[in-house]
Amino acid sequence: MLLVCKRCTRRHPCVRQDGSVRSRATAAESLVEQSRVLLAWLSELPDEEYARPTVLTGWDVRMLVAHLLLIERGTVRVLGLPSSEKPLSPYAFVARYRPSVEAIAASTAETAGEHSGPELVVALGEAIDAVKAALTGSHPPVLQAPRGPFRTEDWIETRVIELVVHADDLNRTFPERAPIPVVRSALGRTMRSLAQMLADAHPGRSVEVRIPPYAAVQCGLGDPGPTHTRGTPPNVVETDALTFLRLATGRMSWAEAVGAGAVHASGLRADLSGALPLLS
Repeated sequence: MLLVCKRCTRRHPCVRQDGSVRSRATAAESLVEQSRVLLAWLSELPDEEYARPTVLTGWDVRMLVAHLLLIERGTVRVLGLPSSEKPLSPYAFVARYRPSVEAIAASTAETAGEHSGPELVVALGEAIDAVKAALTGSHPPVLQAPRGPFRTEDWIETRVIELVVHADDLNRTFPERAPIPVVRSALGRTMRSLAQMLADAHPGRSVEVRIPPYAAVQCGLGDPGPTHTRGTPPNVVETDALTFLRLATGRMSWAEAVGAGAVHASGLRADLSGALPLLS
């Protein structure tokens, strides 16, 4: 279950009680708010639950918390690393993570060390405070991230995606507990970013992919086929945010989603099985 944060929901549409208009939350604001929500949920977790295996093979909850800590600390470190190189596109950047899976797992294990779950949560809170402080200053337009030069805004958005994905991982690990809320702005940014990565990875206009109310993109799959210019497109894939999140990150296969009725596909080329996952 993906539960949108009630506090954030009350703030959208972006109109205050006095009638003035709120600006859309920045990527930095979404990152800090989603971090705080995750921290609050983890702070209430009983000590013995940190040994529970998660839905991620080989990782218990303690290791997943260590990974979240690694994400927050890495955010601060990279924000201080300017680059003069041409930045990678978001899809090209995240594609570089797949060959680095073992290195990421090793870094996560090193971060976890001999620390208990509650100790890691305390460290996570400190790291989130450091992220908030780091984000208040000015930053160069391009950063030297671990896997190449990357636009600062895109870097922050990938951190938001990580938090939303792992919130869902924890929710699936603890189906009996109240789910971790997902901040609406964080979910919106995640959907738009992942949808755009799909379009960038498969340029074209033969298939329209819709994740209402967050995103809709056109992409090309298989042979060129008919292109869409106006009216109803010939091939349409529509799904909800939670399903698209899991498809894009390899948590769910295309066949599973279609079989569960979580994807509505119309048209001969409305099949994303060869295009997903985008990252895992």
